[in-house]
Amino acid sequence: MNLVRLIGVYDAEGTWRGELTYWVGARVGRRHCSLCEITHGMFRRRAEWDACRADLPVPFETFHRDDQPAAVREASNGQAPVVVAETDTGYMLLLNPGDVDACGGVIEALVEAIERAAARVDLGWPGSPT
Repeated sequence: MNLVRLIGVYDAEGTWRGELTYWVGARVGRRHCSLCEITHGMFRRRAEWDACRADLPVPFETFHRDDQPAAVREASNGQAPVVVAETDTGYMLLLNPGDVDACGGVIEALVEAIERAAARVDLGWPGSPT
């Protein structure tokens, strides 16, 4: 099985109202999304995340709970935040909410967690020996 794409799903709604509700809720301690903490700063996506994402051997796309593709929702069983792998044979959950939370908001920890999860399920990266 080979990795085609990584997909992150935020535990937030992608509408303007959803974004605002999440942002305010996060600032007052009522909302929390571990994936948001990794990819975004106070107001916008982190430059460090953009650089990391550009260096990955596969695309890493992100969606919100309300705009994720049906196949991703099915693979994650509706959980968020998660990281799902699109493989050459379908979709599979790589990181569940607890796994993403365990990264502690650290980009490198997320990448390491993805690499460990991919190795556990024998998921090949592009360019890796088969």
